[in-house]
Amino acid sequence: MACNFTLAKLSTLDYNKKRDQSGSLFFIFVLLKTKEMFTIGITGGTASGKTTLVKKVIAHYGSNHVSVLSQDAYYKSNEKLCFEDRAKLNFDHPNSIDFDLLYTHLLSLKKGESIASPVYSFKKHRRTTKKHLVSPKKILILEGILVLHDKRIVKLLDMKVFMEASEKVRLQRRIDRDHLERGRTKDQVKNRFQNTLKPMHILYIEPSKRIADILIQNDKNNNDAFHVLLNSIPLNS
Repeated sequence: MACNFTLAKLSTLDYNKKRDQSGSLFFIFVLLKTKEMFTIGITGGTASGKTTLVKKVIAHYGSNHVSVLSQDAYYKSNEKLCFEDRAKLNFDHPNSIDFDLLYTHLLSLKKGESIASPVYSFKKHRRTTKKHLVSPKKILILEGILVLHDKRIVKLLDMKVFMEASEKVRLQRRIDRDHLERGRTKDQVKNRFQNTLKPMHILYIEPSKRIADILIQNDKNNNDAFHVLLNSIPLNS
């Protein structure tokens, strides 16, 4: 069965080519050794499988080797607005993200410094008073729908992964997730998907695919692609 795994330009990678049983060409990557933290940006549309990939990387390499920084923690707080006005904000537009703070924290981690990331409440639509300690480890994952939007952040990433899934699949996943985790009804999720998420995906998320190093088609869990990717990440002893 063909491995649905696409390679763009990877200036820091060396790779060998291998044919699978069906004769399709896919790539086994051998990354150049590095003593510095290896940073991976994982992006794609809502419910495309970003969190699933993050969990697979952690399971593969161990939580003692992997730190995760979530874009979702860096939504602007907007605490001066009332709840009703905060709920009307477009959280899928780049203006909703505090990229300055995200960049500063990512840079600190790259320098070997721990950071205290914000903790965001999706039920209250604002940051909480809590902080989440993130320490530098051998692998750092930055995950979110807009992590390839800010050029400063893109320059700090060693690998850029774009997760693809059809609109129908992403919508159903979003309905299931938001009902369970965020207390939203099916109609609320569908309306927001059509009126906000879909237009923002077309404008800001889909175009970022052009600068990704790796594209993974993930309508269903693409274990072949996951396996190749996981074995492409360098981990020095």
